[in-house]
Amino acid sequence: MLLRPVDAAADAESLYAESHPAGGDRSIWTYLPDGPYESADHLRAALALAERSEDPLFLTMVAGDRPSGIASYLRITPEHGAIEIGHIWFGTSMQRTTAATEAIYLLARHVFDDLGYRRLEWKCNALNAPSRRAADRFGFTFEGVFRKQQIVKGRNRDTAWYAIVDDDWPTIRVAFEQWLAPGNFDADGRQRHSLVSFMA
Repeated sequence: MLLRPVDAAADAESLYAESHPAGGDRSIWTYLPDGPYESADHLRAALALAERSEDPLFLTMVAGDRPSGIASYLRITPEHGAIEIGHIWFGTSMQRTTAATEAIYLLARHVFDDLGYRRLEWKCNALNAPSRRAADRFGFTFEGVFRKQQIVKGRNRDTAWYAIVDDDWPTIRVAFEQWLAPGNFDADGRQRHSLVSFMA
């Protein structure tokens, strides 16, 4: 798994195929502020804007040699040691894979171990049950719902807030690393123990 800055020219075709029919999952756009897109060229234009953005700072998730999803760091506040990860979507080939979990681990590890931040936030539409399950699985603590916090695509959004703080991170890091270890997977790539079990 590689996380790198968005490259609109190189990424658009693969990311479009990963996120739009026939082979992609259009439903990923339901709770995101952008998309779906009319064509790969339309997505390329949006990625060109993302390329130039510093906050959010957009990253392409590359699984194998294929751009397969997007994530970003946003609300970057080094003076408070706080940052959020968001705009996260996993293309069809990354959904429910080890690579998807590894991507979140790499994002979090950079925040705490490289940048020395104190707080990593995860926010999502309160109706977005898959995102809320993911936050729980990845070790984020639920902190509450901010009612009518945004309007997204003309709809009200109550926002569910989650966070990992630096006090939590050593235990969560070990859990990720135990789960990602090759010995946790059988010959067919099935996990022997869940990430949640390591978190416990």
